[in-house]
Amino acid sequence: MTKTILSIGTYDTKNAELEFIQSCIEEQGGRVMTMDVSVLGDPEKPTDISKHQVAEAGGMTIEEVIALGDENKAFQIMARGAARLVAEFWQAGRFDGMIALGGTMGTDLALDCAQALPLGVPKFIVSTVSFSPLIAPDRLAPDIQMILWAGGLYGLNSICKSSLSQAAGAVLGAAKAAQAPDTGRPLVGMTSLGSSCLKYMKSLKPALEERGFEVAVFHSTGMGGMAFESLARQGAFCCVMDFCLQEFGNMLAGSLVSSGDDRLTNAGKSGIPQLVAPGALDLVDFAGWQAVPVQYSDRPFHEHNRLIKSSVFNADERRKWVHELADRLEASKGEVRFLLPVGGIEEWDREGQEAYDPEGLQAFIEEARNILPGRVPMDEVDGHINDQVFVDAALAIFDGWVRDGVIKSS
Repeated sequence: MTKTILSIGTYDTKNAELEFIQSCIEEQGGRVMTMDVSVLGDPEKPTDISKHQVAEAGGMTIEEVIALGDENKAFQIMARGAARLVAEFWQAGRFDGMIALGGTMGTDLALDCAQALPLGVPKFIVSTVSFSPLIAPDRLAPDIQMILWAGGLYGLNSICKSSLSQAAGAVLGAAKAAQAPDTGRPLVGMTSLGSSCLKYMKSLKPALEERGFEVAVFHSTGMGGMAFESLARQGAFCCVMDFCLQEFGNMLAGSLVSSGDDRLTNAGKSGIPQLVAPGALDLVDFAGWQAVPVQYSDRPFHEHNRLIKSSVFNADERRKWVHELADRLEASKGEVRFLLPVGGIEEWDREGQEAYDPEGLQAFIEEARNILPGRVPMDEVDGHINDQVFVDAALAIFDGWVRDGVIKSS
């Protein structure tokens, strides 16, 4: 089937570049639906979705947007309108993938449009600031693709045509190749951290599959948690085993290795049954290129690779995290069970390993015992999170929920 790509940009100033993208897509057998997000100028020829429609979807007429006299405020209105239309048109089945083009203003708008689309929909942004530190991690849709618009700030040339043509081919190819999720089996969402720090997934995944469930394991290093939360928000899971909360601790500590402020909330809002454990909640992450902040310099430390390294939260911090956990889990609309492995919460906190800190672990355990019961149902597990006893405890609760109809098995 012929695939349709939604092309978004300011057709008053970037018409040549956007038409080049369109020609590349059409030469490869695709169709293009055009959306103009200009404010002041007009496109050389009408687009499928006009700037008037975009402004109205944002709550103003284009004349009112122009009258704001502020480029930033105007583009935020256009971004709001564009994102709403993108979501509506996707629901109506009008396109199969999205491509957007811009500098900082256009990229700002395009990021909102990408986040308006579900996980799995091809979404490409050609930008002069692709993957720049200017872009906060929580602005990125979990499966977004970006390419640098090299040499393309003003006008077409052979350098920028290389980027534009690659992006055009990529989004059309992705739209052709994309497979819709198979909803034949109920899906369990699980979080983990690699397979050396947390190991339970190696036993849980096959055990759950034997029970007739599909299992998706998300790498909790920022983007993985965003994808997990996005799907939870869509109600995609029959149950979650949210056993790695490293991103949650990172978010509370202000680390850039975060999946956003809504971590540990969306399954609860959607009424999805949640099994939760504090895997790796003792670690705070830093990018490999960062200097470790002074307040963490005298703590146990683990350098995982050149991309990521971790220090350990102290006892006071761990106690605070218990209260944050309780607040978020208590607000859940569905069943919740918190598993507390008293023998340790990640492989590097075992005796002899870099993150070994028995006093910090005990502070967390004692605070959990004091705070969680009465607010969130809790089971203690007499072992380490990477021991078989933890897997057995999680499966016992899961099986009970299936028997009781809390988890739908078909």
